[in-house]
Amino acid sequence: MIHTHILGFPRIGAQRELKFALEAHWRGELDRPALEAIGRDLRARHWALQRDAGLDCVSVGDFAFYDHVASHIQLLGCEPARFGFSGREDELERHFTLARGVGQPALEMTKWFDTNYHYLVPEFLPDTRFRLASGRLFAELAEARALGHRVKATLLGPLSFLWLGKEKGSQPFDRLALLEHLLPVYGQVLQRLKAEGAEWVQVDEPILGLDLPGPWRAAFEAAYIALASAGARLMLATYFSPLADQLQLACRLPVDGLHIDAVRAPDEILRVADWLPAHKHLSVGIIDGRNIWRCDPDRALATLKPLRERRDTLWLAPSCSLLHVPVSLAGETSAHSGIDSELGHWLAFATEKLDELALLKRALADGEDSVRNELAIARRHLADRRASARVSNPAVAARLRSLGSNADRRSAPFPRRQARQRARFGLPPLPTTTIGSFPQTREIRAARAAHKRGEIGGGAYQAAMEAEITLAVRKQEALGLDVLVHGEAERNDMVEYFGELLDGYAFSANGWVQSYGSRCVKPPIIFGDVSRPRPMTVAWTCFAQSLTPRPMKGMLTGPVTLLQWSFVRDDQPRSDTALQIALAIRDEVADLEEAGIGIIQVDEPAIREGLPLRRAGWRDYLAWASRAFRVAASAVANDTQIHTHMCYSEFNDILPEIAAMDADVITIETSRSGMELLGAFGEFRYPNEIGPGVYDIHSPRVPDIGEMVTLLDKARRVIPVENLWVNPDCGLKTRGWPETEAALRNMVAAAHEVRRRLAAAS
Repeated sequence: MIHTHILGFPRIGAQRELKFALEAHWRGELDRPALEAIGRDLRARHWALQRDAGLDCVSVGDFAFYDHVASHIQLLGCEPARFGFSGREDELERHFTLARGVGQPALEMTKWFDTNYHYLVPEFLPDTRFRLASGRLFAELAEARALGHRVKATLLGPLSFLWLGKEKGSQPFDRLALLEHLLPVYGQVLQRLKAEGAEWVQVDEPILGLDLPGPWRAAFEAAYIALASAGARLMLATYFSPLADQLQLACRLPVDGLHIDAVRAPDEILRVADWLPAHKHLSVGIIDGRNIWRCDPDRALATLKPLRERRDTLWLAPSCSLLHVPVSLAGETSAHSGIDSELGHWLAFATEKLDELALLKRALADGEDSVRNELAIARRHLADRRASARVSNPAVAARLRSLGSNADRRSAPFPRRQARQRARFGLPPLPTTTIGSFPQTREIRAARAAHKRGEIGGGAYQAAMEAEITLAVRKQEALGLDVLVHGEAERNDMVEYFGELLDGYAFSANGWVQSYGSRCVKPPIIFGDVSRPRPMTVAWTCFAQSLTPRPMKGMLTGPVTLLQWSFVRDDQPRSDTALQIALAIRDEVADLEEAGIGIIQVDEPAIREGLPLRRAGWRDYLAWASRAFRVAASAVANDTQIHTHMCYSEFNDILPEIAAMDADVITIETSRSGMELLGAFGEFRYPNEIGPGVYDIHSPRVPDIGEMVTLLDKARRVIPVENLWVNPDCGLKTRGWPETEAALRNMVAAAHEVRRRLAAAS
C-alpha cells in the first residue's frame, strides 16, 4: 500500500495573508478575534489543498502565528519567568511578547538548522518544570476533524526541543537533565491527541541528523519507550541530514514509523529499509522540500521501486516541511514575474509538490502506464532545462578557469591595512555605524510598487529614492553617527535586489517564504551561470556620498549569502555557483572603490547557516565558502576597508574560518544573548576589528543608554577597545523611524559615554 503525506505546509498564505494580518494586529488595526479568523481560514485552505491532492492525512500543528518552537514553549508550559507573566494574559499576546519583547528583551532568535528560517530559542533553568499549558494544538485538531479530514498531528520531539534551547541562570547545568520532567507532559499531549482523533502523531527529531554527544544519543531509547506508552501511533521524522551513526538507533526506537530525508541522504535509503523492522512504516522524503526544482520522476521511481519490493506499506513525502518553499506557482501569472513559461515548467512550489506526490503514488500503485501522459510531460520539461541555452555562459566558465591562485588574497596583512585605514578615515574610538538598511516606509514601498506597475517612470522613481536616501543621510548626521549608509531605500531585499540585476538569476512575483514571524523573503532563483552585466549599487552609493563629508559605506550582499538565500540550481556543485557569484560581486567592489567609496561592506550572514550538519562535511564547505568571500572582497587597496556582517548564528566552532575570511571589520549579533557570543571571539583572540550588536532590531523595544553601556563594557573586557565598533545587531529595514531614531540616539550616547570614560582613565 502506498500512502502520501507532508511534514508541514507554508503558514503565510499564497498572498502573505498571515504577514499582513499580524502587522495590522500589532499596529492595533486588527483585533485578536479577526486575527484568529484569518488563521482558521489559512489552515482550512491548506488542509483542503492536501485533501484535494489525495494525501492520506492532513498535517495539524505545523501552523504558528509567529514560530512553531515558541508554540511548543507555550504548549509545554515553560515560558521564561523573566517575562513576569501572571497567567491571566491572553495566550497569543504572550506568544508575541516572547517573540518581540515588551519590557524584557525578546527570546533569542537563531537559525533553524541550516535553513534561513529563524526560531525562538527556549530558555531553561535548573528548576524549569513543564506542564500541559495550551489547548491551541487540540483546538486545531478539532477544526480539521470538523472539516472531515483525517489528521496527522505534528510535534517537535522532546530531545530536539531541549537541544534547541539554551541553559540560563548563574550556575552551569545540563539541560538534558530536564528530560525526566518533560517526558510526562509529552505523554499527556500524546494521550490527548489520540483521544481526540489524531490517527498519527509525527514527532520531529531532526537532531538525529547531528553529531550528538553520547548522553543525548543514549537518552533516545528510554525517552521513546516512555512516549510509546501513551498509545498514540508515532511517526518519527528526521530530515536535513544523514542519520549516519544514528541510523540503527532510529530504526530500533519503539515508534510505528520512521521518516527519512532521501534528498539529503540518498545513500542511506536501502540501509534504512533493511534495518527498519517490517512491522514499522517507512516514510521516504523523496520530493525536495528545500528547493523548487521539478522532481525527476524517473530518478524518484528508480529509488522507490526497490523499497516497494521490500515493504508492504510505503509512505511518500517531501524531504522536510514545505515551510521552506513558496506556496504556489499560480501566483506567477503576472507580467511582473521573472518566471516565464519556460522556466515555470522547470519548477514546483509547495502546492505543485503535492501534485508530484500524487503522480509518484499512482505510478507505484497502479503502474507507470496509468500516468503515461504526466510522465511524458515531466520528462519533456526536464530535457528542455538540460538543453536550454539560458543555463550555460561560456564566458563565465572561461573566467573561472583563468582565476589565479592569489585572487582571494589582500596585498598586505591586516595590521598594515589597519594603519592605512585609520590614517585615511580618522575615526574616533568606538566608531558608530549601522548595518545598512533603514526603515522601508509605506512611501518607499508605494513608490517601488508604482514603478513596477509602470505608473511612474524611471526618473520619478529615481527622484523618490534619492529623496529617501537624502532623508536617511540627514538623520544619520543629526544623530551623530560616524560612518553612514545610504539606507537601501531602492532595495526590496538584500538578496532579491541583486538577483534581479545578475544574469543567471530569475525572480518571482509572489514566491514568498517565511523567515521569522511576519518577515518574509522572496528568494531569487539561480537557474544558470551567474555574471554581472552592469554596476548594481554604485550610482546610489555615490549619490549618498555626495551629500556628506562623512565616510559612506557601500553595501553589498556576499556570494555565500546570495547562494544560500536563493533557490540554487541543482545541476552543478554549489561551490561552482558560489565562485561565479563571487566574481560578480568582485566586479561591484572594484567599481565602488574606483568611484571613491573607501568602506565597503560585503554581508555574509549565511556563512554559518551553510555548514553541513555533520562535521565530516565542514572542511570542504568552509574552504570554498571562505574563498568565495575573499575572491569577492580582496581586489582592493590596503586603505579600502572591507566590512562584513553575520547574524543569528553560533560561530564558536568556526572562528578560525571566520578569521580566515580576513575582513577588516566584522559586525555580529550579540544583544539578545547578552554578549554571550562575543566571549568566544575574545578567547580566540580574533585578530581584526569587530562590532558586536548592542541592541536587538527585531523588537520594537528601545533600549536605554545604560543597557547599551553595560553591553559595551562587557565587550571591552574581551576585545581590545581600539578594535571595537558600535552598531545595532542587524539592518533596520523592518523598524519604524521613531523607534529607530530613539534607539540610535541612545546608541550614540552610549558610545560617547564609554569614550568619555576611556579619556578620563587615560
